[in-house]
Amino acid sequence: MSRKGKVLVAMSGGIDSTVTALMLHEQGYEVVGITMKTWDYASSGTSKKETGCCNLDSFNDARMAAVQHGFPHFVLDIREEFGDFVIENFVDEYLAGRTPNPCVMCNTHIKWRALLKRADALDCEFIATGHYGNIHQHSNGRYYISKGLDETKDQSYVLWGLQQDLLSRTLLPLGNFRKTEIRQMAHDFGYPELAKKAESYEICFVPDNDYRGFLKKKVTGLEERVDGGLFVDKSGRILGKHKGYPFYTIGQRKGLDIALGKPVYVTGIFPETNTVMLGDEEDLNRSVMQVNKINWIKYEGVSEAMEATTKIRYKDKGALSTLHPTANGVEVRFFEEVKGIAPGQSAVFYEGNDVIGGGIIQRPVIDLTGQ
Repeated sequence: MSRKGKVLVAMSGGIDSTVTALMLHEQGYEVVGITMKTWDYASSGTSKKETGCCNLDSFNDARMAAVQHGFPHFVLDIREEFGDFVIENFVDEYLAGRTPNPCVMCNTHIKWRALLKRADALDCEFIATGHYGNIHQHSNGRYYISKGLDETKDQSYVLWGLQQDLLSRTLLPLGNFRKTEIRQMAHDFGYPELAKKAESYEICFVPDNDYRGFLKKKVTGLEERVDGGLFVDKSGRILGKHKGYPFYTIGQRKGLDIALGKPVYVTGIFPETNTVMLGDEEDLNRSVMQVNKINWIKYEGVSEAMEATTKIRYKDKGALSTLHPTANGVEVRFFEEVKGIAPGQSAVFYEGNDVIGGGIIQRPVIDLTGQ
């Protein structure tokens, strides 16, 4: 028996998860490595070489590290679980005129639950991943996430959906290190090629970053069904025709294929009428948004108005705001207007470096009549 306990480590074959496993092994944990196959690239019809996870090379890299350091490694096929929820949600959200965040959905509903289930089966006390973040226990007894030391790599934003039973058993060993230090560790562990390995920022099941092409393949007849919708301005005036509302995102400027003599941006998407609203850059500014499907982390909830820094996208620096409880979630009122609030994306609330909670941004009510 290990003096630290037994831990199931999610190993993608990349640098972060490999160093996580080796670090915990060196610290005295009894490590079991597991690589989750979430997506079959061969079935996606993409010609691009697999880069991040879910390919044979990555599986072999993870297994090799485990074998060389004397701990067991398993491959877990969760394609069915992943596909049924994450991919269907991805498609459904675009068809509903929203912009999904599949990595958040996967972490929240698939990866951690799959890990915990297998951890229990293998008598592991803990699960661990290579995410850059930290987990602490508050004086109120609740577990919460805080930002990683390396602000450029911090991944607390994509972990807001993790519930207490998951957080209480999760280890995030990379939280107090910078990426440069992790690369050096990989080199010191004897993996110089891994230390130089490029990172993938793509959605795993859209390896060529062409989400429009992915939607067309997944939804039979979609292109024909939505082609020829209308571009309108904020007063409802018709500006031209577009290729279908699911193929546009809030804030999009390029690829609109319409000439209006000035740069214009997508400011609203209306699936009910297959209408896409265009406007000037300042038309993207909003001071209020509704956030539902909240998962509270640091506290059990918010019963009265509370100040917080709110992030509306992964690379967002965050903006000062006040959270006002509503029947379904919270209304977020920003101190100053923020640009490009996209329904379907995650809003994450911070108190300093600590995650209070997060939720899904809802579509605002926009009057197209100009009244």
